[in-house]
Amino acid sequence: MKIIGIDPGTGILGFGVIEVLPSKPMRMISAGVIRTPANTPLEDRLVEIYNGLREIIGETNPEVMSIEKLFFAQNVTTAISVSHARGVAMLAGKQASLTIAEYTPLQIKQTLTGYGKADKKQMQEMVKLQLGLSVIPKPDDAADGLAAAITYHLMNRLN
Repeated sequence: MKIIGIDPGTGILGFGVIEVLPSKPMRMISAGVIRTPANTPLEDRLVEIYNGLREIIGETNPEVMSIEKLFFAQNVTTAISVSHARGVAMLAGKQASLTIAEYTPLQIKQTLTGYGKADKKQMQEMVKLQLGLSVIPKPDDAADGLAAAITYHLMNRLN
């Protein structure tokens, strides 16, 4: 099974695709970010995110999209634009017939580290360990996307 994890954002959207096969360790297929220029109108950024995700989904053929839920944010404007990016990502996933799973940042941290308030460094180390990588995936948003994908696998395995 292939799982694409999404760390939503309008400026930078992180993604990571993993593959899980019976009796084999998880492995990373792809990870990276979709960047949109800061002064671009929101609707153009959303089109760029949508097209980028459609391309990534087409190249990697995941069956599941695991996406980070929006948590309470101090800046309402930022929260709204991230919500738009989440919606576009979920639309791209649904149009590709992917199963969509959503997890809060707390659930992702707790699943990967056992501690819901783990910091970025702890999360990145666990992503590296879980996937048997020699280095932490960069940039941070790509590692966050991989963390969302790993969370789906670990939560699904428990169910």
